[in-house]
Amino acid sequence: MKSRTFKAPSGAALGFTELGFGTAPLGNLFRALSEEQAQATCQAAWDAGIRYIDTAPLYGLGLSETRLNHFLRGKARDSYVLSTKVGRLLQPCPPEQRTGIGKFFDTPSRRENYDYSHDGIMRSLEASLERLGLDRIDILFVHDIDIFNHGSAAARDAKVAELMKSGYGALVKLRDQGVIKAFGAGVNEWEVCEILAKQGDFDLFLLAGRYTLLEQESLNSFLPMCEKRKIGIVIGGAYNSGILATGARPGAFYNYDPAPQHILDRVAGIEKIVTSHGVKLVEAALRFPLVHPAVVSVIPGASRPEEVALNMQTLAADIPSALWAELKAKGFIRAEAPVPHGLERGGK
Repeated sequence: MKSRTFKAPSGAALGFTELGFGTAPLGNLFRALSEEQAQATCQAAWDAGIRYIDTAPLYGLGLSETRLNHFLRGKARDSYVLSTKVGRLLQPCPPEQRTGIGKFFDTPSRRENYDYSHDGIMRSLEASLERLGLDRIDILFVHDIDIFNHGSAAARDAKVAELMKSGYGALVKLRDQGVIKAFGAGVNEWEVCEILAKQGDFDLFLLAGRYTLLEQESLNSFLPMCEKRKIGIVIGGAYNSGILATGARPGAFYNYDPAPQHILDRVAGIEKIVTSHGVKLVEAALRFPLVHPAVVSVIPGASRPEEVALNMQTLAADIPSALWAELKAKGFIRAEAPVPHGLERGGK
């Protein structure tokens, strides 16, 4: 497994494996996993050489973190990089009032409470350390401080103001004290990443779905700024919620909902070119974002050992340079987007 050493603007060095392990499925996202299946999936990722793991309190309302506690116990703490998230506190509640009904299954009876304050950040970290059974976490991402989760630009801006007035100081203090090595935000929108980067000293961002084979608007200003300031990017949602893995079939998902017709049409055009070069759409989709110089890792999820193996196989696919050239010529990839050179096998 190839690794990338990232030196944060704060000076901390972090070693990311190109392929990370996104653990939302460990929180019983969309379907319940047995404990045995969850642990087998973790073991498969470890055996494959994956050493960057991302989790969050939201994932199964603490379940993902507690399952990682079981798995990581006894492993040398410096042998992996771990990120989790802050911005939500989990409160006990009656089962029928829990967060994520219909999305997360067989989870603890907890409901979320957004809190981007100094106290909220500190309490969230303390609870995550307890669930994980660890004494430190490498990276804290401020979670879901975006329009998608808060409903409007005004509501998002109020949360950003709360963070910068209060919670940001906690993040800086934790980093300065060595409790964490780096901090950033994990969101579905590049615009709020840019807002935060202009207001504070953020090390890296986890950006889901906004720099993909389908979408490259973040090249307008955000990614060039990251490259200039040496801010790292972790890519989540490389398949835009599924459509870049399944192709433009009826019912394909885009941004967590059935894809609209214009998205289906664009993906169909991309897929036609990709397959004409003997490459699967999912292979091109996973490789593409990793080529940008600001990107440190891509983190597809997995709920079974077979899915870990498939992710490894997908990343290792041979992709001819002519494929990227044709996608650019037909306007499916922006002209300034970095693409691999030559025949690629799992690397630049």
